[in-house]
Amino acid sequence: MRNALLLLATLLVPMNSLEAAKPVNLVFILTDNQGAWTLGCYGNPDIRTPHIDQMAAEGLRFTRALSSNPVCSPTRATFLTGLIPSQHGVHSFLDPKFMMGPEAYNTLQEFTSLGEVLRDAGYTCGLSGKWHLGANMTPSEGFTTWTTKPDGSTQEFYDQKVIENGQLRTEAGYTTDLWTRKGIEFIQANKARPFFLFLAYNGPYNLGKLMTNPPQNRHAAYYKGKPFTSFPRDAMHPWQWANKQFHNTQTAMERCAAETSGVDDGVGEIMAALKANGVDENTLVVYAADQGWMGGQNGMWGMGDHFRPTGAHELMMQIPLLFRQPGRIPAGTTCDALVSNYDFMPSVLSHLGFADKRPQQPKSPGRDFSPALRGEKLTNWDHTIFYEMETTRAIRTERWKYVARFPDGPFELYDMQTDPQERFNQFGQPGTDDIKAGLAKQLDTFFATYADPKYDLWKGGGSKAKRHTD
Repeated sequence: MRNALLLLATLLVPMNSLEAAKPVNLVFILTDNQGAWTLGCYGNPDIRTPHIDQMAAEGLRFTRALSSNPVCSPTRATFLTGLIPSQHGVHSFLDPKFMMGPEAYNTLQEFTSLGEVLRDAGYTCGLSGKWHLGANMTPSEGFTTWTTKPDGSTQEFYDQKVIENGQLRTEAGYTTDLWTRKGIEFIQANKARPFFLFLAYNGPYNLGKLMTNPPQNRHAAYYKGKPFTSFPRDAMHPWQWANKQFHNTQTAMERCAAETSGVDDGVGEIMAALKANGVDENTLVVYAADQGWMGGQNGMWGMGDHFRPTGAHELMMQIPLLFRQPGRIPAGTTCDALVSNYDFMPSVLSHLGFADKRPQQPKSPGRDFSPALRGEKLTNWDHTIFYEMETTRAIRTERWKYVARFPDGPFELYDMQTDPQERFNQFGQPGTDDIKAGLAKQLDTFFATYADPKYDLWKGGGSKAKRHTD
């Protein structure tokens, strides 16, 4: 009798209530070395990104999202754990020996990451794309489906080594298309159950010898000889250390544009697959980059690690950050709050209904911006974010940015309201001492609160990655 009553009660529940009760799927699309400024939805007039732009039009676009580090491995660890490099210990890009071979190990082993939280909540988790967090041959961190690269850097996008089903093989084709194809296969295989797809493109990449090679994908002909007004042709900055061979070159601009459009193709296919498999409205799709990238602004090409001293320019930090879920996230909205990638994990878990499953140790500096995903204003939001690259640290507030380098500088101070391009370093200028002192105190307090002594490089700690110095 009791079972019959339960069945009757279920039948009487409206179908939309049953749909709402289903756990929300997550598709997290993460690109490699992509400044927000390279996308149409962030104002780029030269590079075609219609599908990413459509995603922004159908959801929420953060206008001031910044990464907490300018390098691949640390930022990926931060996205997945909500921790900063001085907590998770991955301060730079991971040495290849830690990804494959006898010294390979999982750099996130000691933490509870996003995939593990969702796995424990009943999700099937799959990775398609770049991992770069160690022990690449075997699935970890809650993932059971695992197609990835054996390394972190990208030499080319064609005929490259990949890892699938625990085997190393050569993919005879365009690897951007491979990651998309595997992502679609994962969606098709898991559409009847809650799933988390981590679609981690290694494009557009935009660095290394790759940028001296003309593009080969279907967009190459369109960009051939095209004038790129969005790439400033400033004289090379004196701190430029890498990438000098393709600074301000037409080939590098064409390569960046073509690979960006190649990723955009994949985004379009993924969005179509969600609709075709009937899971579009019950899937949160996030689009982001691991860190920002500069293409000539202030005479700078690349990301923070390509400069000596290492850089902390806004465009090395600024990343695209888009959220889309029809019916739950209002279309065509923007949020101007200063947010960091360490805010990502707590916000996503909250949106998915798992705020109570957020790891409590180590204590994350991450804040919950999920009210913005519901169209609500972020009240009492602290527009302050922090950044670190080995011995370089920075604080960015609504008005000011202060950059400190251990132990003796150089130091930088910018008024981001009057000088958003960071052209005029005010450090040491008359009338700025109190501003500098206040920002320095905030910076020190933040790291004193969150840094783990064994990974605090300013106080003798170490790094899980090979430290890179010249």
